[in-house]
Amino acid sequence: MAIKEYAEKIKKEMAKVVTGQDEAIEQVILAFLAGGHAILEGVPGLAKTVLAKTFARAIGADFSRIQFTPDLMPSDIVGTNVFDLKQSRFIFNKGPVFTNILLADEINRTSPKTQSALLEVMQEKQVTVEGKRYSIPLPFMVLATQNPIEFEGTYPLPEAQTDRFLMKILIDYPGREYEIEVLKKFKDGFNTDDFDEIPIKSVGLTKYTECRKEFDSLRVDDTILGYIQDIAEGTRRHPAVLLGASTRGAISLLNASKIRAAMDGRKYVIPDDVKWCAPPVLRHRLILQADAEIEGKRSDDIIMEIIQRIEVPR
Repeated sequence: MAIKEYAEKIKKEMAKVVTGQDEAIEQVILAFLAGGHAILEGVPGLAKTVLAKTFARAIGADFSRIQFTPDLMPSDIVGTNVFDLKQSRFIFNKGPVFTNILLADEINRTSPKTQSALLEVMQEKQVTVEGKRYSIPLPFMVLATQNPIEFEGTYPLPEAQTDRFLMKILIDYPGREYEIEVLKKFKDGFNTDDFDEIPIKSVGLTKYTECRKEFDSLRVDDTILGYIQDIAEGTRRHPAVLLGASTRGAISLLNASKIRAAMDGRKYVIPDDVKWCAPPVLRHRLILQADAEIEGKRSDDIIMEIIQRIEVPR
């Protein structure tokens, strides 16, 4: 199967650089093959940026990075028209969104106006400047990073934009053995500052189209569709949830489950695929009631509670 083979090659190359984040790597690959975008959330220093750069290198894609700051303007992202004196006309200067993999670093540190500049790009795969549309290169994926502990001077993402991210991927501390392995690498001269010197073999983007065709051919039984809808509906009815998953969230869960099945070597989706995908696909789409947050409940806890209550299709 094209998807399984392609995903395994990407994971193998990324493992040369990123250690102890196997699940995060798998989720980034899954989001990419599903045609979606992802939020990477974790405290500073856990290789979120390195993971994004490594992924772009592994698939041989163009890569751009935007450091989001309070003074960043929409034109800094999408581009702007500049007057050319020699030609006596305005020429469009393309912004960093004209790439394959866009790293939106600390996306919650810029204003909602600038954050919303990404909406059209993420959804429509195009930029509109002064009434003229410009298509961006395909495939296109936004990897946005967030720091979960510093909120001073930040701007929460608008709900409309948050909902357009297929997944929210949590980057946690690596286990003891993995962290020691990282320390050994750096002791022996490994340095991410010399990223271009790291021997990562590009698997290329030529297989991506084949993977998308395989994605369309994957089978999903009606009972699985009902299972996905039950989970989405469960998030809307749960007493601890103020706002549950949208229909887009249910579609995202379906698409992610299909890729998960293919990465596991199957041409059909099973309930375990849905269960595995539910937390990263739905966690950022739920807004909890104030009393639930005070009690320390997390979106993941609610999602797992809902899954445990729903009868698994056979």
